[in-house]
Amino acid sequence: MGDLPGHLEYLVGTVEESADREKRLLDEWSRYSASGNSQSHIQPPCKDIPDDLGEQAEWHSVLDFIQGSSNDSGGQSDDPLVSALLSKPDVEHLLPSLVSLLESSKPDEAISEELVEMIGFDNIELSMQLLARRQDAVRALTVYLNGPSEPQPAVRQQPNGRGKGKQREASKSHLDELDPAEARRRMEETLRANAERPLYTGTAHDAPEALPHVYTSSSVAQGNMLSHLGTRYMLPMGTTRRETEARISDYEEVVLPPARTVPPRASERLIPVSELEPLAKGSFPGYTSLNRIQSIVYPTAYQSNENMLICAPTGAGKTDVAMLTVLRVLDQHSSHMGNPNNLAASIDRDRFKVIYVAPMKALAAEIVRKLGKRLQWLSIRVRELTGDMQLTKKEIAETQIIVTTPEKWDVVTRKPTGEGELASKVKLLIIDEVHLLNDERGAVIETIVARMRFKLYHRIGLTLLQVESTQSVIRIVGLSATLPNYIDVADFLSVNRHKGLFYFDSSFRPVPLEQHFIGVRGKPNSPQSKKNLDRVTYEKVSELVHEGHQVMVFVHARKETVKAAEAIKEAAQADGTLEEFECGEHPQFDFFRRDIGTSRNKEMRQLFDHGFGIHHAGMLRSDRNMMERMFEARAIKVLCCTATLAWGVNLPAHAVIIKGTQVYDSSKGSFTDLSVLDVLQVFGRAGRPGLEDSGVGFIATTEDKLTHYLDAVTSQVVDISPRRFVAGMIDSLNAEIALGTVANVHDAVQWLGYTYLFVRMRKNPFQYGLAWNEIADDPYLGAKRNQLITAAAMQLSEARMVAFDRQTGSLVCTDLGRIAAKYYIRHKSIEIFNDKFRPKMSEADVLAMLSMSTEFDQIQVRENEVKELELLIENAPCAVKGGTDTSQGKVNALLQAYISQQRPEDFALVSDQAYAAQNGGRIIRALLEIAIARKWANVSAVLMGMSKAIEKRLWPFDNPLKQFELKADVLYNLERWADDYAVSELAEMTAEELGKLLHLNERHGSAVREAAKQFPTVRITYDLRPLGADVLKIAVKVERAFNWSSKTHGSAEPFWLWVEDHDGTNILQLSHLILRSTTDVLNVDFVISIPSQKRPSSVTIRFVSDRWQGAEEEVEASLEDLVMPAASDSHTPRLDIPFLPLSAVRNPPLQDFLARRLHGFNAIQSQVFWSVINTRLHTLLCAPTACGKETVKSSSSASWVLVVAPRRSIALELASDLRLSAAGSDATVDLLGSDRLFEKTARKAVRIVTAADLFHALARHRDIKDVLSSLRLVLCESLELLDSVYELGLSLLLHATQAYPVRFLGLSTSLNDPTDLAAWLNVDPLALHSFKPSDRDQALSVLTQTFTIQHSAALFKAMAKPAHTAIQAARGEPAIVFVSSRSQCASAALDLITQCALESETARGYLPDSVSPAALEHHLARLQNGALLTDLVSRGIGVFHDGIAKPDRLLMLELYAEGVLRVLIAPREACWTLPVRATTVVVLGTQYVHVAPGSDERQVREYALEEVVRMQGKAVRHGGAGHFHLFCQAEGKDTITRFLNDGLPLESRLLETDALRDWYRARRKDGVIADKQAAVDVLSHTFLARRLVSNPAYYDAQSTAVNELLSRIVDRLEG
Repeated sequence: MGDLPGHLEYLVGTVEESADREKRLLDEWSRYSASGNSQSHIQPPCKDIPDDLGEQAEWHSVLDFIQGSSNDSGGQSDDPLVSALLSKPDVEHLLPSLVSLLESSKPDEAISEELVEMIGFDNIELSMQLLARRQDAVRALTVYLNGPSEPQPAVRQQPNGRGKGKQREASKSHLDELDPAEARRRMEETLRANAERPLYTGTAHDAPEALPHVYTSSSVAQGNMLSHLGTRYMLPMGTTRRETEARISDYEEVVLPPARTVPPRASERLIPVSELEPLAKGSFPGYTSLNRIQSIVYPTAYQSNENMLICAPTGAGKTDVAMLTVLRVLDQHSSHMGNPNNLAASIDRDRFKVIYVAPMKALAAEIVRKLGKRLQWLSIRVRELTGDMQLTKKEIAETQIIVTTPEKWDVVTRKPTGEGELASKVKLLIIDEVHLLNDERGAVIETIVARMRFKLYHRIGLTLLQVESTQSVIRIVGLSATLPNYIDVADFLSVNRHKGLFYFDSSFRPVPLEQHFIGVRGKPNSPQSKKNLDRVTYEKVSELVHEGHQVMVFVHARKETVKAAEAIKEAAQADGTLEEFECGEHPQFDFFRRDIGTSRNKEMRQLFDHGFGIHHAGMLRSDRNMMERMFEARAIKVLCCTATLAWGVNLPAHAVIIKGTQVYDSSKGSFTDLSVLDVLQVFGRAGRPGLEDSGVGFIATTEDKLTHYLDAVTSQVVDISPRRFVAGMIDSLNAEIALGTVANVHDAVQWLGYTYLFVRMRKNPFQYGLAWNEIADDPYLGAKRNQLITAAAMQLSEARMVAFDRQTGSLVCTDLGRIAAKYYIRHKSIEIFNDKFRPKMSEADVLAMLSMSTEFDQIQVRENEVKELELLIENAPCAVKGGTDTSQGKVNALLQAYISQQRPEDFALVSDQAYAAQNGGRIIRALLEIAIARKWANVSAVLMGMSKAIEKRLWPFDNPLKQFELKADVLYNLERWADDYAVSELAEMTAEELGKLLHLNERHGSAVREAAKQFPTVRITYDLRPLGADVLKIAVKVERAFNWSSKTHGSAEPFWLWVEDHDGTNILQLSHLILRSTTDVLNVDFVISIPSQKRPSSVTIRFVSDRWQGAEEEVEASLEDLVMPAASDSHTPRLDIPFLPLSAVRNPPLQDFLARRLHGFNAIQSQVFWSVINTRLHTLLCAPTACGKETVKSSSSASWVLVVAPRRSIALELASDLRLSAAGSDATVDLLGSDRLFEKTARKAVRIVTAADLFHALARHRDIKDVLSSLRLVLCESLELLDSVYELGLSLLLHATQAYPVRFLGLSTSLNDPTDLAAWLNVDPLALHSFKPSDRDQALSVLTQTFTIQHSAALFKAMAKPAHTAIQAARGEPAIVFVSSRSQCASAALDLITQCALESETARGYLPDSVSPAALEHHLARLQNGALLTDLVSRGIGVFHDGIAKPDRLLMLELYAEGVLRVLIAPREACWTLPVRATTVVVLGTQYVHVAPGSDERQVREYALEEVVRMQGKAVRHGGAGHFHLFCQAEGKDTITRFLNDGLPLESRLLETDALRDWYRARRKDGVIADKQAAVDVLSHTFLARRLVSNPAYYDAQSTAVNELLSRIVDRLEG
């Protein structure tokens, strides 16, 4: 470009000239400017140059304009930070709001997220700088907005040169217009005017953003949009449109030429594999260098953590780009200090997961093969996780790269644990074919990306101020075909446009592709249209074969492959060109001919002789492989195949032809258009890289679809998905609420801001019903998002899926919502179930309701199916409501036919049946969980059977042995001759007997006998144990009664066990249990209420296998002869009397001690004071936990006192308290063992002993009369924990001291019936003080929340949110959280921190604001127990259990007492040793896993009621109100709350262990017990003797005569 005319011509040229046009433009203008100003090189062509064109004039050239010349200072700022801000597009109108935000008094953490939302996530670094220089930024922006303080010269206020332009107009002449300098001036003015000229809005906008990694040779990528709605696009230059001349009525054809290759940029070079790091080098075997695209993206993909979007044509090597990002993760998790020759050993495989989301299962399998093969040398495991390929927990743990589909990953990430825990380890998420946003499944991709992005801000301890970008937490890489609005997709994926966005147009295909779009004339699906389609297919195939090319013809049904090949063959035969198709001259033809002769596929053999092949998924694998080999060897010229070949096998051809675009979609129940994804994938097979320099792709469709495919393939506009997302947004919102990521409307509005819908609403508001003024007033669409969320929440609330509080915006998931999210059930289906679901339903009723699900709405009845459907309905076992007149009837008939293993003839019906079965099994499982949650017994059993019927394809009335792999004749004879025999009866027969019964031989009988013995059955026994007048415990014993086979049963057999009422309507209690190979017996306790007014005659215990059809047992438990204990009326009313002062003790030292703790006695202490202090009566005090019983015992004094505690932890606590109270007196307080307990003492003493030591001491020592003679008081602590050893020890002590004046004082928490306990201790009725739990002085609120999730990590995840809410409700007060085990402490703490971060978005967690960083560091330095405690303490959470070193435990208590730790987490067993209390106590579940000693058998058990009461006591405070939050299973709530309100039950446990038997035999051996009568005398002093009379049924006693009952017990002990 040496002259001005050349430059002008260049300026108006097309953008195809160069990808580096902007850079070359600057270079040319620089040279032109330099040469124009040099007097020594060029003379002006005209002497009469106006003065204003002299050298002194300051020009605003194109160069100045592009480079942002500093000469133009108007409206600019000298501050580089503000200049950087002003350089961003569309930021001018935000400046006032930005200044207001920065000027606010809010801290940086509070405004950080709003700031980033305001200026864009891709400008997060600028956000950090603005916060760092907050005050400077405010001053600079204020100056900019208010204008400069000094007036500027007039010329400076006219940066566009218009002032000078007016002067020039006065002196301008005709000659001036011809002057080159004048031409230059006019050109610049025109350029400026064009830059400012409004397009639509009437306002000038900034120039389009120049992106560094956009590589295009045409206007397809940018500037080709013809509609402001984004619905019309220009076709590429060179496109031709023609009609056939000979057959002008046949078709219309549009030909798109191959794109011209983009010239390499100056900085480009192909990167040799030899230059890669060893980790990457070994993963590219056979490569000499990366290709052009891979070389361009390599620095970003492998050397950074940037999120990426790579838009490139199919076959351009995007999978290898994904490989580079995978290698980046491996490099980051490898130890570079390891052996360079053994890189595999240096990778820490347990610290990361890579998720590769592929659009189809076939492609997922191909990706698994590719990545697995190339990463095998690094010992990296790659596995597929799809609907067909499930992974066990062990397999997931062993796998580093998981390839899945969008739908499966959505299901996985909806789960808080199990597979869902994958999400917590994900470091890289690769989404292949992200342009699927434009497909039906786009809403699923949008959902999973929004979920991942939303979670990034709420990871543990991370805030926006601490993370420069989300890539430091997880990396998202999108792979896509070329699409025009790639910037929107990049924004959606959080991709930095200038770093991670790469766009390569179709010119980057490895083989240039010429695309032919053919619109066949004729009415769609008419015979003429089909005839024209066949004709045009033959014409194109014939032309290509004539030219010597191979062709793939893609059809859309397996049968169509043969039909298409036959049609082409017949047409060629008619035209006399069939010889051109034959491959007889191929050198290996005879070899292939013999090879194909071995196939049983008749059509394949016949077509091969004429040069044709077929390929589809229904063929044998060997036949498919044979076809692939022959086509690759060019022994076949035309291959007719389905899309399976395009997805699963890399088998290219010169030309591909898509014959027709109508595909049957079973999910819609109709024929639909072939997806753009499939078209692109098929076109990607055109051209053979390395062998040919061109490829041709044909798509033959109907004329009315021609424009659709032209638009779809050439533009691939991604703007349809958001509308689909809106349609499914209600269900997506429910999934987020169920997962716990969204807890209120504010969270939901934030979540919606991470969707592609939000991106498109801001970019294209018209299409979503928004006006420009709404965007101007609310640029971030907060009101619109709030409106969408509120409407969705209202619908979920109406469906009873969430509890929505309109006032607070709170969103709480219900059981219905949780189940719907878990099983992917639409809210419209839930509404139907709410209306139709009943407690009692038959199988026909269940199938009718199931068929109404909206998941089946798309299945419609077609006329050609009616006859076959009528036949299916005629053979259906259950009545079909609706018949063939409704889609519900069709679904019902197909499901029943599926269960009966009947396959329809019609192809569409086959697809519909598969779809109905796939979704029916899922929906019926959801219905089962709903029924169980509602405690509906009858319909639960029916649904259990129907669920297994669909899964096993076996009706509940079929022979259960059909589930075994028995021969067909054996199964037939079983149904014919042994249908009336139960499986258990068959199992008891010999093989010979079975052979005769079945009219077969003994070998067949043996197979049946083995199957019958492996069929899961159990023996159920039970014991009825009344716990009160209207409370019954049913102790159920389940014994395995079948042979375990690992092949048949795997590692576990799950089953349900429940107790239902006598009419089978309601489930009273239930449990989900697991049998393992090591399990022989399971013991389960059910506690139910028995109405005293109208006692039911019986209850039913039901066992139902979760997997095996027919594996059910039921046992009826009769209640008619059951003797329930009488109701107790022994509770002491709390009197309204004045509180006694501390001086009432009349013991100055003790009074001083008590004064340090109390101001005076409370109501209960005042009421019992007289009988405890001023009488010698045996006394029993049963009062609520933490009501002051300890103070009562401190008031006692005697010569020597024996204090008995059931646990050592309680004994230690007692010793500490009593030593303090005895300080200053002459009494000693000692905690003694069994060997020193009965030593003589010469002074007052308090001896504390555990129940076990007391028992052993009494068993060992014979001559203790002298010691007992000086004993004056026995204090029995925590009698609610009375076990066999405690009872036996106290019974022996009562027996030994009956001749001495020893006083017994018993202390216990509130009991529902203390009468027999008082009688056992010989307590005078006046000294029995039994208070109800509600009689405590202190205010205590008890809140119970139930869950229907089984005991699992998912349950604890679900409890985290309400636990956090309970803690926060106390407003800074301390809290204690009890979990089931030590191992659960850490995960519970992390879940709470996550919830805290979700709410407050700070890194402090629960740490009080008053704790300074310096003080915190000082405390952390004292910790000894690893990094986890450090992390937890730094967020205000402590952990307390015996597994922590004692110094750390003491430090935890110290920090908790000082208020540094606000939350203390402890396991269940720590409730007895934890010495502190809290305002809020939260119990996270009331079940724990019990592992029997010496066994690996794990069984879920309920907390002991005494433990729950102890935990409740930790919430009782003397200085204020306490709050006790109990989270438990729904079935356990009634039992626990009943005993918390009425008092604990107490029964003797003497007969439950061997302690009594061992003691009795030892005493009989040494002669202490001479005969049975002496044994009866000793037992008469036990608590058992009293309870045998009061509650005989609990001990299986038939009589109430105590001596007779004790005599029978002695007889058993003798045996």
